[in-house]
Amino acid sequence: MDQIHYSIENEIQERCRVDIYRKFQGNSALCQIEEGLFLGSLGDANNKAALKSSNVTHILTVANLSLPLNMTAMKVLTCRILGALIKFEAVMDREDTNLMQYFDECFSFIDEAKRLGGGVLVHCFMGISRSVTVVIAYLMKKHGMRFSQALEHIKRRRPQASPNSGFILQLQQFEKTLRGKEYEKTRLDRSALVCRSIFSFFNKKQ
Repeated sequence: MDQIHYSIENEIQERCRVDIYRKFQGNSALCQIEEGLFLGSLGDANNKAALKSSNVTHILTVANLSLPLNMTAMKVLTCRILGALIKFEAVMDREDTNLMQYFDECFSFIDEAKRLGGGVLVHCFMGISRSVTVVIAYLMKKHGMRFSQALEHIKRRRPQASPNSGFILQLQQFEKTLRGKEYEKTRLDRSALVCRSIFSFFNKKQ
């Protein structure tokens, strides 16, 4: 019963988001974050002219869209619509949603689009929270940006960007994880350098 109530609540929230989106869709525009990477809204994802002119070949949808009945059991769906390869990540814009679990899949999808010489649009309903969170995480992982740097970079290009508080906490945790890996790599690199120096020293002595 609780699960049914939760599903109904989710559906109501998403329908409200659609109504809000329809009221404000005129204020949205496809925003280029870097070469081959764009942020936008549901409206942008359906703007064929803008997608074509920006060479968008892949679309990453980070939203709890109403899918056909035979697809509703799938958390992740990839299909081809409007001439673009589309990947769905069915997630809610809630503080308790674990969006970080999808990061690696999203990063791979973005990288694949770029590798093929195309562009990728990452969007949710409004292009404010879920999609922004994924792109921030991508910039952090790909370019070594800190969370604050990645957020500022995106806000300069998309001022309305504003991940919810739960997503911000996840991004801060993601930053700690990345910094930990970076520290460990640096430590190992230094250890290897010391070992090579010692080995070289003794070889010269011989």
